[in-house]
Amino acid sequence: MEALLLSKPVSHFRFTSKHKHSSPLFTFPARSLRLQPTEAALFTFRAIQNQEKQIFQDTPAPVDKEDESYGEVKGIIGSRALEGGTGMEYLIEWKDGHEPSWVPSDFIAKDVVAEYETRWWTAARKADEAALKQLIDADDGRDIDAVDSDGRTALLFVSGLGSEPCVRALAEAGANLDHRDNSGGLTALHMAAGYVRPGVVKLLVDLGADVEAEDDRGRTPLELAKEVLNATPKGNPMQFGRRIGLESVIRYLEGAIYEYAEVEGIAEKRGKGENTEYLVKWKDGGENEWVKAKYVAEDVAGDYEAGLEYAVAERVMGRREGEEGKAEFLVKWADMEQPTWEPQENVDPQLVREFEEAQNTSPP
Repeated sequence: MEALLLSKPVSHFRFTSKHKHSSPLFTFPARSLRLQPTEAALFTFRAIQNQEKQIFQDTPAPVDKEDESYGEVKGIIGSRALEGGTGMEYLIEWKDGHEPSWVPSDFIAKDVVAEYETRWWTAARKADEAALKQLIDADDGRDIDAVDSDGRTALLFVSGLGSEPCVRALAEAGANLDHRDNSGGLTALHMAAGYVRPGVVKLLVDLGADVEAEDDRGRTPLELAKEVLNATPKGNPMQFGRRIGLESVIRYLEGAIYEYAEVEGIAEKRGKGENTEYLVKWKDGGENEWVKAKYVAEDVAGDYEAGLEYAVAERVMGRREGEEGKAEFLVKWADMEQPTWEPQENVDPQLVREFEEAQNTSPP
């Protein structure tokens, strides 16, 4: 026959939608959360009216006076992160009984903010489960997704530290599993993967974290873990445990993104370079899918590029010695009436094994 018929069911990663370094990749901020007190806890602000910008959207309508002092701050009774995690604002309770107001953190005395926030961030950065749960249960109006100066939430910290109980507690309290920080676009899953926390990776995946979220460099948690593994020295006893941990992380993430499947063939190709995709036909009868080239087995893609035709082999019917003493097998094809003799490299090894086992068990 003119076209070479191949049956190479190559196991590789099949994309599914189960959830829709030589140097450190990221570090926790080294500076302390302790804020220096101001001379007074008196909060004073100027309400500026501008048609293009209104600083305090939630405060009462500004008065005509140039300065308006609401008096002394009684305390903070609530918090919320600004859109995009760029900062915080707090609900201020005033001693003079004035209506509570939402005010950006930059306009509040630092010691007032510290009194409200320090315990939270200390618990998060130490992954102190008891302290964190106590603050969550306090129901004090605190935003569970409060951010620090780098746009990181408590969940990102405890994930990087590998605390499964803290991760679970924050998740149950409604924490955003897919929040991205402002110092790299890292999610909790990136932190757990990069810091080699397989238990937390598995937990976050089970909780529904987005395994395909990309950081600012376009890396998914899986790609980050592979990058770290490639940068971790082989053969070094000191790095053995780290490599084992990274392999576990990769296994969990791959299990969440891919399933193994056998390829019947490639039907089409589109795109160029990194954007190349193949329309893959699956042996299990699943619907054809466009798959990025990097996820397709090299020999399958190579055969397609070489213009080889695919066919599905049903079974091996016979064996003989071909040219130069190389084995050839008589293959029965699903879409052809007549079987054909094929060199061993073109025949599914599993079908060859099944044929040889049958021959060995056949009565003489």
